[in-house]
Amino acid sequence: MTQTSMLREQVMSQARLAKEASRRLAQLSTEEKNRLLLAIATQLRQDAALIVAANEKDMQAATAAMQPKSYRDRLLLNESRIESLAGSLEELVSLPDPIGEIITSWTQPNGLLIEQVRVPLGVIGMVYEARPNVTVDAAAIALKTGNAIVLRGSRSALHSNQALTQSIRQALTSLQLPADAVQYLALVEHEAIDLMCTANGLIDVIIPRGGAELIKRVVRTASIPVLETGVGNCHLFVDESAEYELAASIVLNAKTSRPAVCNAAETLLLHQDWPDAMQKRLLQRLHDAGVEIRACERTRSQHPELAHLMIAAGEEDWDTEYLDLILAVRTVTSLEEALAHIAAHGTGHSEAILTSDSSHAEQFLSQVDAAAVYHNASTRFTDGGEFGFGAEIGISTQKIHARGPMGLPALTSCKYLVRGSGQIR
Repeated sequence: MTQTSMLREQVMSQARLAKEASRRLAQLSTEEKNRLLLAIATQLRQDAALIVAANEKDMQAATAAMQPKSYRDRLLLNESRIESLAGSLEELVSLPDPIGEIITSWTQPNGLLIEQVRVPLGVIGMVYEARPNVTVDAAAIALKTGNAIVLRGSRSALHSNQALTQSIRQALTSLQLPADAVQYLALVEHEAIDLMCTANGLIDVIIPRGGAELIKRVVRTASIPVLETGVGNCHLFVDESAEYELAASIVLNAKTSRPAVCNAAETLLLHQDWPDAMQKRLLQRLHDAGVEIRACERTRSQHPELAHLMIAAGEEDWDTEYLDLILAVRTVTSLEEALAHIAAHGTGHSEAILTSDSSHAEQFLSQVDAAAVYHNASTRFTDGGEFGFGAEIGISTQKIHARGPMGLPALTSCKYLVRGSGQIR
């Protein structure tokens, strides 16, 4: 048997087990699902030392590979973060269960009663990178909505992901529920991703969560539906009427609070007529906060005394999701130029305007095509918890089925229940 055949057999075997388990999960009551989530939280706490030890292996490998600090921070699991994961499961219990919800109902003239109700999708395929917390978050959201899940994380988090999955499966077993509902593909070959993406009839939807190359690979390869979580090349536009302290606090928050996440700002657009003194203060504060500034020629020539603090931006900088303390800065002559730049380089994730001009704000909100568009607020709020959804499985930048932070309803489909009294056509 060739390596490809062996990989295919492994992927399909695990997907098949998940499919079989999904039928049982779809029948669970809300109380049973909540009891399961609490059992997983308890199991994670009991297994914390084992999980931390497994994570240490991944952290040592990341250090040896000279991965940047931001990468290692995403990879890290410690007692505090495990407790946070357990706490998030307990919060998930308090959220409404969408399964069985009657979305709408009506009675036809012939007496047929038709109800549109929410149902699980079935089996979720989740492909993600060096964030072991996603293992718990994704599994928990899937289970809350009556779905099974097949997980495939990155090689760099293999030990952490396996330990977390083992805890989740142990909790399922403790309640006499099928452990096969949560599968982890411990296959480091990239071909495993392609096989997941073509597991028609076994995996119902695939969700990629990671960098641009991973997402492109999944979208290019998949023959099953994709819930695409997109790259976050997020922009902040400081309009000419922006109030300084408001603008500065938002810009610094959006760039520096957690630079390695997808809702962090990557490009700052400055209106050329925003007062020079304010521009200089903001650029200096960004530099003092440790931000590497990659500025266009117009910005550098407008502030020659700060030119030594700025690197000349190249064309690729306008399309780069840095996930680091790096910010592309461009000076624009108008709101229209800012809108054109975002249209050309944005990824449809989160965009913000900082302005005191309500007409400019409304124009920006209506014309920018993105999942979340802000006026005088940080892009860092694009998050399921911050939107009041509780948990999220990712942030969708597509327009079909789900867009923006994807909470529990995003992992549901619907079916029509039709009740009659002998009607024929």
